[in-house]
Amino acid sequence: MRRNLTFQVGGYLAGCATLTLITLFYNREPVFKTTTIVLTYLLAILISSTIWGLGVSLFMTIAATLLCDYFFFLPIGVFSIDDPQDWVALVSFFVTSVIGSELSARARRQAQEAKRQRDEVGRLYEFSQRLLNAQDPGDLLNEIPSRIVELFESGAAALYLSGKQTIHHSGKDLSELDAAHLKTVQDSGKVETDIDRGFCYSPVRLGNQVIGSIGISGSIISKQTLEAIATLIAAAIDRMRAIELLGKTEAARESERLKSVLLDAIAHDFKTPLTSIKAAATSLLEDLEFNKRQRGELLVVIDEECDRINRVIGQAIEMAQLDAGEAKLQPAPHFVSELITAALEDCESLKNARPIQTEVQQQEVQINCDLFWTRKVLGHLIQNADLYSSSGEPITIKTEEKDGFMIFHVSDVGPGIERAEIDHIFAKFYRGKSQRHRVPGTGMGLAVAKAIVEAHGGTIEAASEVGRGSVFTFSLPIHTEATGVK
Repeated sequence: MRRNLTFQVGGYLAGCATLTLITLFYNREPVFKTTTIVLTYLLAILISSTIWGLGVSLFMTIAATLLCDYFFFLPIGVFSIDDPQDWVALVSFFVTSVIGSELSARARRQAQEAKRQRDEVGRLYEFSQRLLNAQDPGDLLNEIPSRIVELFESGAAALYLSGKQTIHHSGKDLSELDAAHLKTVQDSGKVETDIDRGFCYSPVRLGNQVIGSIGISGSIISKQTLEAIATLIAAAIDRMRAIELLGKTEAARESERLKSVLLDAIAHDFKTPLTSIKAAATSLLEDLEFNKRQRGELLVVIDEECDRINRVIGQAIEMAQLDAGEAKLQPAPHFVSELITAALEDCESLKNARPIQTEVQQQEVQINCDLFWTRKVLGHLIQNADLYSSSGEPITIKTEEKDGFMIFHVSDVGPGIERAEIDHIFAKFYRGKSQRHRVPGTGMGLAVAKAIVEAHGGTIEAASEVGRGSVFTFSLPIHTEATGVK
């Protein structure tokens, strides 16, 4: 407001100065004809009308008429005209100036309106793009008022949604946006604009239903633009609801699929050990003529198969804890040798089956990890290598430092993994097509390992060559004294 007033005052002062300079120039040079003088005044008035509008041009028209009468029309020096032709010229000048000023001012207003509409269309487009880029429903509702304030240069904006009975707002003049008024506008379903106070309100409609209202203060937005903003908001909310519903539907479908796969995998993995346990227990109960060695073998079968069932149940519980975020990691500094030793202790039964080679140069380097969980990762990769390695071939564990992480490599010599399957082996319940019937398992181990490594901020991947074996690689952050994690 103050800026506009300063601009207008400047226009009046500039108009006075222009008329004064024209009058002084022609008053000192009497050789010019009256027609030339009048046209010069007219040109100055039209230019002023283009720049400052109709008010300044009308002021200059009246002032120029009086100046022409006093300084250039006979009798000079008095406000009186004797020659009728001078009256005609002066009246023509006045009328022409008024009409020209009005046309010029109208063209200026139309140009300003066109520019304003173009700016509002551009802002609406940018607003729609910002809404489309929002992915989270909570972020969307909080972002709508802030984007209105930013793009439409408003003092404040508030969004009221009747379904959630919440008001999301942004800006400095929040106290001026009345929550009760937002609810009133939502109930009435009508656009309201208060030019004096600088407020505007609009209902937000989704189809025929009014789902809320929007309030803006600090700038007056045209009714069409305000309704367009409300329509974009309704479309964005409807889109986000559809995405949310689709996500829930997909999550429910995936949950059912995973449950089905989990039950199928567990049932399949339980069937073999239970059959073995049942056969061994039945044989012992029938009190057949077994010697000590034979009874011992049957008991070993029962013990091993119970361990196998226990391992399957443990993996299922671990996966559920990791998926639900219930597994609370407690990272602490541990030596590389400490992790490898702990994992090898968990794989004690494998040492007699095949050689396990360690090529570790950084045994005294400390890594930041939860030893309880990370030993499961390394232990599972060692056990996995044993299951898929050729008979008698060694398992090799190597380490290297890279970019603040300790990289662990577990390699085997076996049939390898086909290139098409590499990207899928860390998915839940995935089993290799060529090995799923040869090697028992549920397909949960690698998925659990991946979740544990990523929870530590590391990565896990696999490389393989069919017929030559596979290398599984995972990384853990190296511990530093300054930050605890590098």
